[in-house]
Formats: sequence, C-alpha cells, structure tokens
Amino acid sequence: MTRTTPWMYWILRMAAIYNLGWGMWVMFSPHSVFSLFGVAEPAYVEFWQAIGLSTAVFGLGLYFASRDPYKHWIVILLALLVEIVTPFGFWLGVQRGHLPASALWMVGMNDLIWWIPFSVILWRAYEFQRTRRILASPEVQNFALRAKTQYGVSLLEMSQLSPTLVVFLRHLGCTFCRETLADLHKQRERIEADGVRVALVHMAQESEAEPFLEKYGLGDLPRVSDPGQAVYRAFGLEKGSLVQLFGLKTWIRGFQSSFIEGHTQGTTVGDSFQMPGVFLVFHGEVLRAYRHQSPADRPNYVSLAQSQDYPIPS
Repeated sequence: MTRTTPWMYWILRMAAIYNLGWGMWVMFSPHSVFSLFGVAEPAYVEFWQAIGLSTAVFGLGLYFASRDPYKHWIVILLALLVEIVTPFGFWLGVQRGHLPASALWMVGMNDLIWWIPFSVILWRAYEFQRTRRILASPEVQNFALRAKTQYGVSLLEMSQLSPTLVVFLRHLGCTFCRETLADLHKQRERIEADGVRVALVHMAQESEAEPFLEKYGLGDLPRVSDPGQAVYRAFGLEKGSLVQLFGLKTWIRGFQSSFIEGHTQGTTVGDSFQMPGVFLVFHGEVLRAYRHQSPADRPNYVSLAQSQDYPIPS
C-alpha cells in the first residue's frame, strides 16, 4: 500500500504547533490579536477566546494525527473543513462592513496555507484505503498469484515451495528498471542464501524480455509477462502522478543512475507511467510489500526478502 512520506509528518507537526500556538495566544491575550490587525474588539471577548480554545484543540489533534495520517484522516478532514469555512465567514464579515479588510490577513495566515497540503494528504489517504480494499479481496489476489511464468509454474505454486520475492519492473527502457536488474544481480546470491526465490513481473513480450534479462545475468529467473498490467493492478500498483514521475528526486536520481552508474535510458517497452513494487509472498500470502513512491526509489532487496522464520499463514 502507499506509504506515508516524511513531508506529511512535518506538515502536520507544523500545523499542530502553529494552531496550538495561535489558539493559546488568542485565549490568553485576545486584545493583542485585534490590535495587531487593526480590528475593533468584539463585545464578547470570551467568544473569541472560545474560538482560540477550539483552534488549540485542533492543534493537539493534528499533532497526534501526524503519527499516522492515513489512520487519523478524519482529524485532517475536519481541520480542512474548518480552514475552508472560516475564510468565508471572514469574507462575509468584510462584505457586510462588520470587519475591516485587514482582518483577511488572518485568513491567509491561519487557513489558506493549509488547503493544499491537507487536501493532498487526504487524497493519499483515500488512495491508501482504496488499495487496501483491493488487496483485501482474496479473488483478486488469487488471480494475480495464478499468473504463470515462462516455465509454466505460477507465482502461487512457487510460493508454496519457498518464500518468493516478486519484483515488478518498470518498462524495460527505464534507467531505474536497469538499475533494479543490476541490483538484483548483485544481491541475488544473498537473497537465495536465505531460501528465497526471485521472480520478475514485466510489461514486455517474453521474446523481448529474455535477451534483455540475459544481459544482466538474470535470464534464468522465473518471470511473468504482463503487457496489460493486470497483475500490477491486482497487487495495488498504480500509474505514477506527474510529481512522482517528473519530480526533482527523479531527475537527480535519473542523472546518477544513467550517467554516473551507466544504466542509460533505452527504448520504452511497456507503460512508462506504471509504478513498480516488490512483494515477499509465501504460501499465497503477502508477508511484506514495498510500493514505490517514486520510480527513483531504490529498495534493499536483501532486507525485503528477510522475514522472521517465514511463518506458514493459517
């Protein structure tokens, strides 16, 4: 499933600290807030202090939500709704002449700056929940694992015999796909020393994949040809967004992989938007999953292949 990323943690922590600080300021020094923005004090300062208390409470909620944004998405949603509704209240007050235009500065500082990051986190949380529902379907997973390799043996049958590290590749012309194959070649002996077999899933025709994989010394690995990407989808691997595919990290790592390490870009063979992933499967169940947040991610395949005693699922 899609993993949370560090920026989510820091954004929510920043929002938590800011809202907690702002709320405490409003509660204990409401007069200074109005003086700062040149706004006349309301008749009932206690009402404004109550708003400050609510803001501080939301700050605490965001602090705890930062620990697991996908699990505590409802807190983030409520915070976003408050940040959306509040500006309209201020705007209405300005339009009716109850508040000066300078009061809108508070809207920008307290509300508008959180709209985009909160929305992105909620969208990612939705994608996470949707992917989890897909993977929870035994029918979908069963279908995926019954995909057969070039040897006529299915991934399910392989996993019944031994733990199997299933590596989903990017298109064969991708510099990161070539980097993955080079890494697997280097780490294969250590992976197999623990009794784990490696299987590949790719989007090319078998006639194209075989000579390509031979160049990396991996021509003998069991592999599934999946040009329609049905197996990719069944494992919850989706198309990458523009940010994922063309972000700064991708450009920097692409330069490193292509020009420094020599994994030069080739002709696209497959869907260039398809994201890769790695799954440790044993007795038909996924014990460990790694879904790339960026095509530039570089997992440690030896670590992913390790699982405590490989317990047989009940």
